[in-house]
Amino acid sequence: MAQPVYDHYFFDESAYNTHDGGYVPLVVAKAPATPLKIPALCQPDQETATDAWYTLEAQKGESQLLPGAKTQTWGYNAPLLGQTLAFPVGKHIHVTLKNALDELTTFHWHGLTVSGPYVDGGCHAPVYPGESKHIDFTLDQPAATTWLHAHPCPSTAEQVWHGLAAMVIVHDQHEASLPLPHTYGVDDIPLILQDRRFHADNQWDYHADYDPDGVQGPTAMINGTINPVFAVTTQKLRLRLLDGANRREWRLHFSDDLAFTQIAGDSSLLPKPVRMTRLMLTCAERAEIVVDFKNYHAGDTVTLFSDDVPLVQFQIHDYTPDTTVLPDQLLAIQAPVVKPDTPVRKIVMSGMDETVAIDGKKFNMQRIDATQAVGLAQYWDVTNTNDMANGMVHPFHVHGTEFLVISRNGQAPYPNEHGYKDTVGVNPGETVRLLVRFDLPGVYMYHCHIIEHEDGGMMAQIQTYEPGKPLPTYHLMDMTTLTNAFAKERGVDPKTMWMPGMDSYMKMGMKM
Repeated sequence: MAQPVYDHYFFDESAYNTHDGGYVPLVVAKAPATPLKIPALCQPDQETATDAWYTLEAQKGESQLLPGAKTQTWGYNAPLLGQTLAFPVGKHIHVTLKNALDELTTFHWHGLTVSGPYVDGGCHAPVYPGESKHIDFTLDQPAATTWLHAHPCPSTAEQVWHGLAAMVIVHDQHEASLPLPHTYGVDDIPLILQDRRFHADNQWDYHADYDPDGVQGPTAMINGTINPVFAVTTQKLRLRLLDGANRREWRLHFSDDLAFTQIAGDSSLLPKPVRMTRLMLTCAERAEIVVDFKNYHAGDTVTLFSDDVPLVQFQIHDYTPDTTVLPDQLLAIQAPVVKPDTPVRKIVMSGMDETVAIDGKKFNMQRIDATQAVGLAQYWDVTNTNDMANGMVHPFHVHGTEFLVISRNGQAPYPNEHGYKDTVGVNPGETVRLLVRFDLPGVYMYHCHIIEHEDGGMMAQIQTYEPGKPLPTYHLMDMTTLTNAFAKERGVDPKTMWMPGMDSYMKMGMKM
């Protein structure tokens, strides 16, 4: 039986960000076409059969993004974004985290199943300027496209906007055995999708652009490249797509309505490949797609668009014919069993602008909002109470685990949501049921991944514990310590210092 080809974006059209009052449409930049930058693979400092050691430095730099002055940017082991990290499942990974910035930051492993709160790298794991910290972990999860980004609440959005985001690829033997493109930078290509506004002398000004519903810019930036062009030298490409924007959704399609095949989502391969001509990603979601250029010839150009704006030009060169066929089954999903007496966790995302909250509360760094036993499978019903006519899609993310999407308003999830995920877009007026299990004890955050929303308090945290053992005590960062540290580093009075997200708390009369 022929596979269906899906030609729509699945999400509710009335909730697209194009309907936001503050929507910033993309505009093609007045800049020459530039070869797509492919982030270098981060090489280990040392490696054995069982262990690998890495050094990762958050640093300032400058990047030639537009003609004229270079833009001041931040990155990991790079001036902007970062080198791509590739971790094999089962190898013990040691990472030295170095902060060469002028202010504290954190290193959050978005999508990695690692212990929280310190290794996970949320707001409770600060690395101060000039400081180094060491973490280690061994991954036990499916192959996936994940990422690394700063997470120092409530300045997460500003630091990501400066450029602190990099792709992290998890490899396993099963994925390596499949007939997929596997050569990084040749036929296995990262695409980090972001947007920026350029001010005087080609600089970014986050404070000037701030919007509590999410900062957007009119210029698409792909892997830190403006108007990118990629030279295609193979018949098939595997594109690892990451919505690394603070706010923007990406509605992706190719010229000629070229069909492609989605093979993976956030946290794993899909059970079966899904054919489509349209793909929408909400903030922090990932998708891996395979594009076959068999009907194109040297000299042709295929363009990737978001809505009607070109993002990347793929220029076709001579290639060797590729007769490999994607298997009908990519991954066997083993859903954990939920015991009949396990209560359903109810989570409510509400509000827009400064009023955003989870379960009617804004995030408090030292408050534990929920607990769950390690190994316990539980349904989470996540509801977006925004009005269906005027609301927005809230992308819901959970640290330290990957979940399964069970249903949307009691109906089947979207066809490309049957693999493991860690982020899911929830439409206004919708309840999405997730199947969640944690395998490691710790403290983990869950939140909307419109980054200004999480900074503004649309976030909570859960403590997972080993049954029969006393709850461990964790040192959780407090807002006074964080504020004083930022103020000292920036040379300002804590009472007058501006941090994104804090306006939301002050306007609601709340403290973080």
